[in-house]
Amino acid sequence: MLRTTRIIIAATFATLITLLFLDFTGTLHKYFHWLAHLQFIPALLAVNIGIVAGLLILTLVLGRWYCSVICPLGVFQDLVGRVAKLFSKKKKTRFSYSKPLPWLRWGFVVLIIGAFLLSINSIVSTLDPYAAYGRMAHNFLQPLYKYANNFLAYLAERAGSYAFYRVEIIMHVGSALVVAIVTFVVVGIMAWRSGRSYCNTVCPVGTVLGFFSRFSVFKIRIAPASCNKCGLCERTCKSSCIDSENKKIDHSRCVACMNCLGICNKQALTYSAPQKNTVSLAEENTDTNRRSFLSIAGLFALTSVVKAQDIKMDGGLAVIEDKKIPNRQTPIFPAGAENARQFSQRCTACQLCVSVCPNHVLRPSNELSTLMQPHLSFERGYCRPECTKCSEVCPSRAIQRVTREEKSSIKIGSAVWIKDNCLVFANGIRCNNCARHCPTGAIQMVPVNGNDEKSLSFPSINNERCIGCGACEFVCPSRPFSAMFVNGVEVQRVI
Repeated sequence: MLRTTRIIIAATFATLITLLFLDFTGTLHKYFHWLAHLQFIPALLAVNIGIVAGLLILTLVLGRWYCSVICPLGVFQDLVGRVAKLFSKKKKTRFSYSKPLPWLRWGFVVLIIGAFLLSINSIVSTLDPYAAYGRMAHNFLQPLYKYANNFLAYLAERAGSYAFYRVEIIMHVGSALVVAIVTFVVVGIMAWRSGRSYCNTVCPVGTVLGFFSRFSVFKIRIAPASCNKCGLCERTCKSSCIDSENKKIDHSRCVACMNCLGICNKQALTYSAPQKNTVSLAEENTDTNRRSFLSIAGLFALTSVVKAQDIKMDGGLAVIEDKKIPNRQTPIFPAGAENARQFSQRCTACQLCVSVCPNHVLRPSNELSTLMQPHLSFERGYCRPECTKCSEVCPSRAIQRVTREEKSSIKIGSAVWIKDNCLVFANGIRCNNCARHCPTGAIQMVPVNGNDEKSLSFPSINNERCIGCGACEFVCPSRPFSAMFVNGVEVQRVI
């Protein structure tokens, strides 16, 4: 019963979190955005004390239910394990007890803390299990989801229905895709071969919660009097944490999957509060482990709080050439990022904001300093002043929540006019696209010859009114580079 309940809850969580990355309409985010906020590292980076404390209390009471139920990467490993089981000759008995590797596990925790302190954000993003799963869902599943939607839209159109509508399918080729592929391969192989070995060797969240699970109230326990050392539980344990020969369990690696409960013929295993005559590896040498953990965890918590304060043209019969991305001196971050330093420290590059952006202006960065983190580019659209979706879904508060009214007045960049690219001077063509589409009225057309009313006009930018939305860069017909482009700002402000 416990195992069935866990599987149902885990499947529900994983399905809804996956749909958050697939849903391009934003409908699900209104009801289930809190699932992303429950993830451990985003909550820690957001200094969301309530959620972090709640997850630790959950672990102290029930064990590592977070890893088994809430974490989508954990559920992904279980899914791979189930597929592997179908092709395994041993079926239910393909695992065996393995000795713990605390030096390796805590080594990754020290690595992620060191990377955080040194602002090597790519390492933090890579080791965050939620962000790792998010990149896989965004890069692998979202295109398939959109292809299926467009196929249904095609069928609906043939039937005279508008129940579905076509959407643009964009594949972001770059560092985020490469890391997603590597993560899928590494985690998949480890899960195929040895179950939850990734959780218990690489994942820093698993290591931290594993320490607390040693002291959990409810845990899997062995009754020595009933156990006959048959080894069935050991060969079923996907965490390889049951030593049937010595009748012991390493609860720091147990993810409370309950698989072992149903296979024991002697009912020697129970998931219960402390009882007499039960033995656990976690009860040995706890003082030393406690001191080593608290020194590391204390440093991590302290640094989290400190960091949180801190000339071809489009149209006619001309060949339409794709726009090229200009070399921006400063990246453009979403409205609500506040400043570049805070954004880069908090963002886990989970790609959730990229998935929900309706205008396709957010994309993963390939720059080393902001690797995989989202920034804005305006080849396919512009950042609409009324759109606040990215700030609504960000679980780590790298993008602070903003209202529509606030969004329309937050300066995220400054427009720059390049005379040599402008069709007015390069081709002698009358054009005022940038001025007509500027939502803040920051661009005015000025006559080249003030004495001639029929003379051509060129754009003049009032940067006190410009918010950097990119509308001028997007609508500019100049190719391959727009005559207008936007530079980001280090610190966002309200104008």
